[in-house]
Amino acid sequence: MRIVVTTPTGRVGSRVVGLLLQSGVRPTLLARDPARLPDRVRERAEVVRCDQGDGEAVVRATEGADALFWVDPPTGDEDPVEGYARMGANAARAVRENGIARTVFLSSGGAEKRSGAGEIDGLGRTEEMLNATGAHVLHLRCGFFYTNLLFEVETLRTEGVLRTTSPLDHPMPWVDPRDIGDVAAARLLSPGWTGQHTQGVHGPADLTWAEAAAILTESVGRPVRAEHITDDELRAGLRAAGLGARQVEGVVGMSAWMRDGFRPEDSRTLLTTTPTTLGSWAWEHLRPLL
Repeated sequence: MRIVVTTPTGRVGSRVVGLLLQSGVRPTLLARDPARLPDRVRERAEVVRCDQGDGEAVVRATEGADALFWVDPPTGDEDPVEGYARMGANAARAVRENGIARTVFLSSGGAEKRSGAGEIDGLGRTEEMLNATGAHVLHLRCGFFYTNLLFEVETLRTEGVLRTTSPLDHPMPWVDPRDIGDVAAARLLSPGWTGQHTQGVHGPADLTWAEAAAILTESVGRPVRAEHITDDELRAGLRAAGLGARQVEGVVGMSAWMRDGFRPEDSRTLLTTTPTTLGSWAWEHLRPLL
């Protein structure tokens, strides 16, 4: 079985790689910078230097693949939706031209809206392009990554504040990227599924931002409170960080779409629920940084 993995150094991709290696598979890893891969991984995998933005290179690197794990990497494009869609078009081309039987795509909750969800719209367009190939495709619609909190370490350390433009009382799925990797690897290794499907990856519980702050307070050993900020306050911060106008709106839109009471198309079931709690993740990964 030849399984191709993109973004093998990412939080999800690296977990997928580790599990494939442990299963006895020698995966093919597409890496823009192979030197970032640990030596122990490079020794046990086929590593191909490949920029996912180069369609010709992606087609060559995936020739002969039985299964593909595809992640639309950040592109730095002024329009992030178009950037993600451009990457998705390369994935669809490779699936079509190489006859790749099964693809697992790292999507997101909100992709089902197809428009109005900021950057996530680009993932929705990738879903559509992969489906149009007629191949067997699974879209993993994931919740809010716990690891996004690592971008807030300085604010949590100095102010004890978790800022968001989302309603503080709106519950949503929160998930550990390692658990997403577990689901992706299991699907890549299973040849028994066919068709085109979506599967939520929701973590163990839907949490409001207020509930998340309370969990963090207990786990990291210091007070944390959730604070609502306006879209304009977020825009100002993003502009100050150097983001362009469409990049700013791409980020703002990722939370604005939830305000109409949106609920994921993939409801919480045994298949969409993963085990790692926010509290255990925060104790292990966030607490040492604070």
